[in-house]
Amino acid sequence: MSRTVTVGLDGSTESRAAAEWAAREALLRGLPLKIVHVHEPLPKHVDPLPDDETHQRWTERLPIEAAEGIRLRHPGIEVITEQLTGTVADILCEAAGFADLLALGSRGLGGIGGFMVGSVSLAVVARAERPVVLVRAGEQAADEHTMDPAGVPSTATPFRPVVLGLDIDHPDDILLEFAFDAATRREAPLRAVYGWPEPPTSFYRFPGDAELYDSLERQHAAALTEVLRPWRQKFPGVEVIEASRCGSAVQVLVNAARDASLAVVGRRIRTGSLGAHIGHVTHAALHHITTPVAVVAHG
Repeated sequence: MSRTVTVGLDGSTESRAAAEWAAREALLRGLPLKIVHVHEPLPKHVDPLPDDETHQRWTERLPIEAAEGIRLRHPGIEVITEQLTGTVADILCEAAGFADLLALGSRGLGGIGGFMVGSVSLAVVARAERPVVLVRAGEQAADEHTMDPAGVPSTATPFRPVVLGLDIDHPDDILLEFAFDAATRREAPLRAVYGWPEPPTSFYRFPGDAELYDSLERQHAAALTEVLRPWRQKFPGVEVIEASRCGSAVQVLVNAARDASLAVVGRRIRTGSLGAHIGHVTHAALHHITTPVAVVAHG
């Protein structure tokens, strides 16, 4: 089966933003874009509403009209549409398995200043074994680029950095490959971020605290450099910015991604008695990073 960049479209503002992002990503990768719309049938015991037939006609037109618009805005792109029936999360997970990556929409700000990630998106992120990218409503192409000399958003300027959140104790080749490849395609710097915990002492309160901090800082920075060394050699054209910071891994990553074109985080493929899960750093990234977030499943 041919490779694609796939997007789940349900007609919402956020899914339309995801479709536009996916079209741009398909052009970067030289791949077709597949638009998938899933119709989830009503339970058998629920009677159809009077306007169900109208809704059915709208859903049939939705991916076709979206594809026509994308072809106009992105000349040269090949767009495929697919309408499927079933449980949305299940169908999208299956679709992700045949794609280079799957893009999904993510809603706007929630009540505590973070973003709202819907239950379907979270379910797909937790289960899909291919990269899943969540895109916020209102995301524009120019948001991923630096400002022009006059301070005006523009797609003619270079891409902002790709930010990679790393656990240097368990680095994974799939995650690193995805991030370096994304930076290469965008001709953007790669900012590799690692947050390390504070030592148990309070800095500068006891003799030797400052020396301990400096020593730990050097050790963690050296460990990050060592993890990245073979990838610098494999992708010599990528400018790599190493950011080893003391503090919460979540906060370090969120701060580093404020000016990013794409944030890349990992999700370990594992299931337990409660099923698949995302991990607290990745979960926080999905809720608090405003740029598109790629979640890369790995072993």
